[in-house]
Amino acid sequence: MFVITADQVDSRSGTDLVAAAIDAINDGKVRPVLAAERTVGDELQVLVEGGDDALEIVLRLARTGRWSVGCGAGEVATPLPRDIREATGPAFIAARRAVERAKKRSTRFALETEPATKAAADAESLIDLLLVLRSRRSPEGWELHDLLESGLNQAEAAERLGITPQAVSLRASAGELRADSAARQPLVRILDRLGSVEATPA
Repeated sequence: MFVITADQVDSRSGTDLVAAAIDAINDGKVRPVLAAERTVGDELQVLVEGGDDALEIVLRLARTGRWSVGCGAGEVATPLPRDIREATGPAFIAARRAVERAKKRSTRFALETEPATKAAADAESLIDLLLVLRSRRSPEGWELHDLLESGLNQAEAAERLGITPQAVSLRASAGELRADSAARQPLVRILDRLGSVEATPA
């Protein structure tokens, strides 16, 4: 299981983004075990089962640059309550520790298990690399990324954007879209192992 706790950055001087983020998570393609809810003030929390959903939420929140994102992997106490605010367990403890550490990191992301493990530190480092790569992407690169994620191929994306296939290839290369796509499935497999086994001390 994965608990994701996200705290809005500098919320006191900007618009409250929590409600919109909760709606986007609960109405999106992820499958929460316990729906995203506002926990305290400008913070949200969601419980998911698989590494694919955990990575999807982390990447979506991190893309905006408006969140510190902590991910806790491991066990949760059962039976599960209906409301995530009543849930407990090692993964929740890990997520709390992770979000506090994320606030001090350049990527504003951290991943933890309870107790801490080397596997979690390794996964965090790999996700950091993906987040750094994505942080350098131009708006045009993100535009192409979103079209390809919607199911279009590069030729169809070129037609939609009104540019040549060669220009699309250059944009994809500049945005490191192939490296991004290639990294995600291995990361999901790593996360799945992390979330499905009992944590062992580092």
